[in-house]
Amino acid sequence: MRPAVPRESARLLVAGDGLHDRTIASLPDEFRAGDVLVFNNTRVIPAALSGHRQGRLGTSPRIEVLLHQRLDAVRWLAFAKPAKKLEEGDSVVFTGGLSATVEAKGEAGEITLAFGIAGAAFDAALAQAGRMPLPPYIAGKRQQDEQDKSDYQTIFAEHAGAVAAPTAGLHFTPELMARLLAKGIQQEYVTLHVGAGTFLPVKAEDTRDHKMHAEWGEVPADVAGRLAVARADGRRIIAVGTTSLRLLEASGLQPFAGATDIFITPGYAFRAVDGLITNFHLPKSTLFMLVCAFAGTARMKAAYAHAIDQGYRFYSYGDASLLWPQA
Repeated sequence: MRPAVPRESARLLVAGDGLHDRTIASLPDEFRAGDVLVFNNTRVIPAALSGHRQGRLGTSPRIEVLLHQRLDAVRWLAFAKPAKKLEEGDSVVFTGGLSATVEAKGEAGEITLAFGIAGAAFDAALAQAGRMPLPPYIAGKRQQDEQDKSDYQTIFAEHAGAVAAPTAGLHFTPELMARLLAKGIQQEYVTLHVGAGTFLPVKAEDTRDHKMHAEWGEVPADVAGRLAVARADGRRIIAVGTTSLRLLEASGLQPFAGATDIFITPGYAFRAVDGLITNFHLPKSTLFMLVCAFAGTARMKAAYAHAIDQGYRFYSYGDASLLWPQA
C-alpha cells in the first residue's frame, strides 16, 4: 500500500448536497474565496522501537514498543508487545543502543518508559533506533523502507512529536497549496501531536466508558485571532483532518496550549468547524464516530457504502472525503 502519485491525484468523495466523486486536485473548486483551511503541522517521529528485555530470569525476550506520549524530558507513555513479558524495574535495550527502564505498567499493554538521555541526544538516538510508526494494516503487509519516511509525513510537518500522521494532510502538494492561495483560500496551522490511542477501537458498550488518550496541542494566539475574525465575518472554517478538528473544538477558537482528550460522538454540538477533509476510517473507531457526529450517521453509512462500491482506498495511504454538516 502506497499513497497516490502525485498525492493530489487521490480520489475525493464530497458529501454535501448528495455524493460527488472528485479528486484532491479539484479541492480549490469546492471552496470559495475567504474560506479558511486549518492544517495540523505536527511532525511524525520514528516512534516504533524493537529491543530485548535485559537482566531477569536469564532470558531476553524480544519487545516491540510504540511511544505515544512524551511525559517529560526522559519519560514516555508507550504501548509494549508483549507487555506481559515486562515488569516494573525491567530494562529494555533497543536496536541502535537506546535503552530505557520500565517505570510503570498500565492497562492494555501501556507502560511508562524512562530513558537515560534527553534533549538533542535522545532525538538523535531515536532517529537511529526508531522506525516510522506505520499503522499495522500497512506494516503487516510489507517491509518499511526509506520512501515511507517521506510518504508518511506532510509537506508542512514542522513540530516533532506525533506518533501517527495527520493523514488528511498527506494529500497536499506545494502546487495544490499554491492553487488554493490563488483562489483566496486562507491557510492556517495548528499543532496536535497525534497519539496512537486515537486509533484504538472502542470496546466499551457505552461510549461514555471509553477512555481517550490525551494528546498535546497548540493553537497559537495569532492563529486563534485570525480564526475569530473569520468566524465573525461569517467565513467558513474547514479542518484538514480529524486531528485539526478535535483541537479546534477543544480550544473553542481560543489560544490553547496543553493536553486534550476530547471525544466527539453523535449528538455533539460543533462550535468551531464548518467543514472537514478526512480519510476513510475503521467502522468501530472513535474517528468514524466523529465523522458521524459531524455529518450524520445515516449520511456517513451511505457515503462509506458508496466509497466501497466505487473502489475508494481506505485508511492512512488511501483516498479522502470532504464533509459538510447535515443541513
